[in-house]
Amino acid sequence: MRAKFLMVLAALLLLPALALGHGPTRQKVTLTAEVAAEPDAVWAVVGNFDDMSWHPAVFQTDGDGGNAIDATRLLTLGAVDGPTIAEVLYKYSAQKMSYSYRITAVEVAVLPVTNYSSHLTVKPREGGGALIEWRGAFYRGYPNNDPPEDQNDAAAVAAVTGVYQMGLDALVEQFGKPGS
Repeated sequence: MRAKFLMVLAALLLLPALALGHGPTRQKVTLTAEVAAEPDAVWAVVGNFDDMSWHPAVFQTDGDGGNAIDATRLLTLGAVDGPTIAEVLYKYSAQKMSYSYRITAVEVAVLPVTNYSSHLTVKPREGGGALIEWRGAFYRGYPNNDPPEDQNDAAAVAAVTGVYQMGLDALVEQFGKPGS
């Protein structure tokens, strides 16, 4: 009986150490925007993986492979010599108006994330227009415990949310709000 009690006590004492040792958790962000344009018109702008000129933060997109699986694109941000993000397409459906991609290379100072994947979808909106959904899953930029403030979970979520919101706001501006 005493041995069983000691084993249970030892297990309880180890729980806090195990909780601290597991590292970061996967973060997720999902944002949506409703626009007045029909889904086909929106997809004509956002549906080409090689072209992200619709996003205000992207100065230039250099793509290779079009919309084929394993196509790549290099996004240059801000200006000609701005920082870059390399991405690869791993799922594409023109019929479903959706695609999924992963970041293959980015400086943590540019976007404080690792193991980032994202999914962009355009759907019909009830009553007309389109619903654009942009969602991503990722880990913070600093993989170990006690991350610096600019590479913690909150910083990663804030950065991805900012990127998505900026892009969606630009699409709302381009296509208008439903009922406007």
